[in-house]
Amino acid sequence: MVNDVTNIAYLIVALPVLAFVLTLAFGKKLPSGGGYIPILAIALSCIISIMAFLQIRETGMPIEISSHWFAVLNVGIFIDPLASVMLLMVSFVSLLIHIYAIGYMAHDPAKPRYFAETALFTAAMLGVVLADNILQFFVAWEIVGLCSYLLIGFWNHKPTAAAAGKKAFLTTRVGDVLFMAGIVILFFNMREHVLPHISGQEEVYLLQFKTIFENIALIPSQQLTLITLLFFGGAVGKSGQFPLHVWLPDAMEGPTTVSALIHAATMVTAGVYLVARTFPMFIAAPDSLMVVAYVGGFTALFASTMGLVMNDIKRVLAFSTISQLGYMMLALGMGAVIGAEAVGFAMFHLINHAFFKACLFLCAGSVIHSTGTNDLREMGGLFSKMKITGITMLFASLALAGIGIPFLKILDTPIGTSGFVSKDAIIVEGTYVFAHLSHNWIPFAFGVIAALLTAIYTFRLWFMAFTGKPRQERHPHESPFTMTGVLSVLAAFAMVFGMLTFLPFLEFVGHTYDHEEIHHLAVLGENTIIDHHELHHIVGEASPIIFLLPVVVGVGGLLLSWVIYNRRWISVASIGNWKNPIFAVIARRYYQHEIFIELIALKFTYGVLALSAEFIDRRIVDGIIDGISDFVVGAADIVKKVQSGVVQNYATATVAGVALLGLILTFLSITEVI
Repeated sequence: MVNDVTNIAYLIVALPVLAFVLTLAFGKKLPSGGGYIPILAIALSCIISIMAFLQIRETGMPIEISSHWFAVLNVGIFIDPLASVMLLMVSFVSLLIHIYAIGYMAHDPAKPRYFAETALFTAAMLGVVLADNILQFFVAWEIVGLCSYLLIGFWNHKPTAAAAGKKAFLTTRVGDVLFMAGIVILFFNMREHVLPHISGQEEVYLLQFKTIFENIALIPSQQLTLITLLFFGGAVGKSGQFPLHVWLPDAMEGPTTVSALIHAATMVTAGVYLVARTFPMFIAAPDSLMVVAYVGGFTALFASTMGLVMNDIKRVLAFSTISQLGYMMLALGMGAVIGAEAVGFAMFHLINHAFFKACLFLCAGSVIHSTGTNDLREMGGLFSKMKITGITMLFASLALAGIGIPFLKILDTPIGTSGFVSKDAIIVEGTYVFAHLSHNWIPFAFGVIAALLTAIYTFRLWFMAFTGKPRQERHPHESPFTMTGVLSVLAAFAMVFGMLTFLPFLEFVGHTYDHEEIHHLAVLGENTIIDHHELHHIVGEASPIIFLLPVVVGVGGLLLSWVIYNRRWISVASIGNWKNPIFAVIARRYYQHEIFIELIALKFTYGVLALSAEFIDRRIVDGIIDGISDFVVGAADIVKKVQSGVVQNYATATVAGVALLGLILTFLSITEVI
């Protein structure tokens, strides 16, 4: 079994790539635009991923395949506990979304292109997870970015979709340039500081994760901090962290299945995975981890405020994605105090988020498919017509809001939705422990306030869509089984996956990085990390208020939404109107478009480039050309005076020339004699 899985691990990526080629070539001639080809390929990738997971769990050894590429670089596959759980999530959720898309895209004439691009998208994300070196990681990362551009702008006949695709591509390129710069600086540091110490070893690959982690101590701390900050810059772009989050809400212009794929299984999770994958480097550079924590916490809060006022059902979910990604980054940043536990918390929330966010987006797709509108203000009363969609979306909303019972436990795990279990761990065992040790409560406040706002906007969406009187004359209907069946599976995972797997998940993923290695790296970074027992001792002595607070704010947000948007005891018009300055600022997204596009991009950047181009073109380029021209013309004026046309002048010049030549020859002959 071990050899079989190792030898076929490459098929996890190869099969979706093959599906891309076949669907693109023959999709027009096949039923459903060839959509069953990527479904079959991704299903097989999922099966192989399960086999790899079981092998690693049984043997405790990672799967490693490596081949020489050129110089000190390689191409390889590396599957450890961290990569294996990520493979399971990406392949399984992508499979469900592709099955759902058979019904959702049934009437779209461009189905072959859609399924070909989603197959390549999935393959690229799987390639990110499988990479055993940072350069190969970056190549797959860039293919993910390309596919996102193609899929966000899939309906390219719509100007808004084409613009959203370009915006996503260009915004994420900012992060990608930072990431690439980090790789370049890392390579030169590895060549200068590490290569002399390991040059005698066989198969030395400088950018292989294993080589990097084993030799972190040889890289100067300042360089390591710079490298990790640049890596995090790449993660900020891909995972929609402030300030490079602006592309994510506009990415809703693509099909809803694309939104689900980007926001749940691929693309946005790549940045979180990058920080988790290179976590030993961040541990040795604790200043970088604190930047991760603060940016993540602020993003969670910042994005949740905008989710309160959006009326497009998909945009509400887009801002919730940004917020939840902020939670994952916040959890990773807490690794500066709690060590490798942070990777487990962040990845567990990433997995849970994939289930309930995919469910929410596909439920939104079901609603849009039925009603023909994205606007929540045109919905209402849908529950009586779409019970399966309504119930599954309610379950996923409970998970997103983090509803649970902290003091009742099953198998030492609190009872609650998947989102509750993972978010509670981040807030209580991450930010609270950090606050207890450092007396810095800002990350804790970020997490708690964002949880309150998350519950409010989540149930605002549900109540506006499914309760009250219909606010439209359309005739909504339940979606076909290919869509509702997928929703039911995802809703079940959103409700129970967290409770059933929390402790086994943390234990399994905890084997990714040896605790002694993490503590050693923390010492290199002059950082103190508490061990597992001290962590649970601090949590065990915490006030009951700490445990209750995440649930209280979640339930409180639910009740507040019920009062405002279901019972209508508080007038929505009195809160959400343009005369309210707070509402106006949030509804305009804090004037981000004006700041980023009109001020920075158009006026500043374009203005500076225009002035620079004007200066370079007029003063330098034209100056050089004019200078050459003036020189040639001036020289010609001087030379032309020699050509006087007077025969006597020419004869004089000839005699003088002959005389000068005679003198030179005489001088040379005398010199030879001497």
